[in-house]
Amino acid sequence: MMSLVENIQFITPELIIISTALLALLGDLFLKKHVSCISFYISCIGLIAASIVSLSLFGNYKMIVFNGLFIIDDASHLMKLFIYLNVFLCFSYSYFYLKERQMPIGDYFVLALFSTLGMMVLVSAHSLLTLYLGVELLSLPLYALTAMRRSQGNASEAALKYFVMGAIASGMLLYGFSLIYGVTGELDLLNIANQLAIKWQQQHLILSFAIVFIITGLGFKLAAAPFHMWAPDVYQGAPTSVTLFISAAPKIAAVGMTLRLLSYALPDLVGQWQQILLVMSLLSVGLGNLLAVTQTKIKRLLAYSAIAHTGYTLFGILAATPAGYAASLYYILIYSLTSAAAFGLLTLLSRDGVEIELVEDLRGLNKRNPWLAFLMLIVLFSMAGIPPTAGFFTKLLVLKSLVDVQMTWVAILGLLFAVVGVYYYILLIKTMYFDEIDYAPPINLNKPHVLLYSINALALLYFGLFPALLIENCYKAFY
Repeated sequence: MMSLVENIQFITPELIIISTALLALLGDLFLKKHVSCISFYISCIGLIAASIVSLSLFGNYKMIVFNGLFIIDDASHLMKLFIYLNVFLCFSYSYFYLKERQMPIGDYFVLALFSTLGMMVLVSAHSLLTLYLGVELLSLPLYALTAMRRSQGNASEAALKYFVMGAIASGMLLYGFSLIYGVTGELDLLNIANQLAIKWQQQHLILSFAIVFIITGLGFKLAAAPFHMWAPDVYQGAPTSVTLFISAAPKIAAVGMTLRLLSYALPDLVGQWQQILLVMSLLSVGLGNLLAVTQTKIKRLLAYSAIAHTGYTLFGILAATPAGYAASLYYILIYSLTSAAAFGLLTLLSRDGVEIELVEDLRGLNKRNPWLAFLMLIVLFSMAGIPPTAGFFTKLLVLKSLVDVQMTWVAILGLLFAVVGVYYYILLIKTMYFDEIDYAPPINLNKPHVLLYSINALALLYFGLFPALLIENCYKAFY
């Protein structure tokens, strides 16, 4: 057994992030008058440092530390790298948005960093205890972030809904965990799997209840139908900078938790959770795409789009094969970058007192800034799954994983709903390129923002043209 000091070296990224959060808190408290953006700089430096450490640990070994609480493997490092990247993008896009609206900048970065720490714990969790700790550490700061603009009724209402739904989800997860622990007497995921293989026949009724509660809790956290009702209201009510954060990195953590639980702890109960997951994934894909068509508010439209994408992510897990799990991981990594780019543009355009709320607010974007319109075109193409963007390969891999296990009819339904999804993405493109606008002043963003957004959007094109490296690393994580 390794000593505490030997264990600690494996959680260096987590220690960097918590230190960064504390430094940002102190910097905002004592140095804000001298350097207004001190918390922003500290946060970005901390994220870069953590990503360097995670990258150095990548591909070296796979081990379980802290008496079974944490797992260090390529899957966790890969998810962490994309979490850092998404959080960095969110911070960069959001700074001027927060500053212009005189929102508490330091609070935003500190709360977001603590939530990031929760995501990191979640993707490295190897115990029911660590999973629950990660869920709460991820969720609680998000509730506070949603209510940052206390003067706005929509934000307060969204935060209350988010908190209530999140509390229900956490309670269901905890109850499901307690039933699993009651049957197995274990908290370690692999030990649980070994015990369930023995005790399933004797305790199948109580374990069936446990699976229902766990999958329901996961459904709430993933915003999968029919547990999606909080997502459109929260996306619409929260400030755009907060919606940007909620829509990207936490999705990776939620999918990571689902993959850990179902593939590590419950592989022998696949017949039970697969049926529930089938209903959830089809409902998410169907309702998400169909309801998005009717939306006039752009954040609600993207919220329903996110629900549909959650359904596609669940398709890979539904296959219950290493190839399916790898496809799900690849899907959510690419989608997080896509979502960051979509909401990032809304955040960047919401300036000079203008808030991008409606679809028609994007009218004439091509006339006002052709380059931004082109980048958004790539983002929407990726969301729709149109080649040569990365979104095409994500959908291809998850649907292929279903075909490989003789679930072709599910793949066909997913493909049909994807065609429905193309409609509202094309509608957004039409609005940007072809809808007339009376007054079209040019949009002039500062060069660092344009450069960063260009890298974010063009990365979706790059991963579409050269997908092999990322796909290979996703497959290595489960083989």
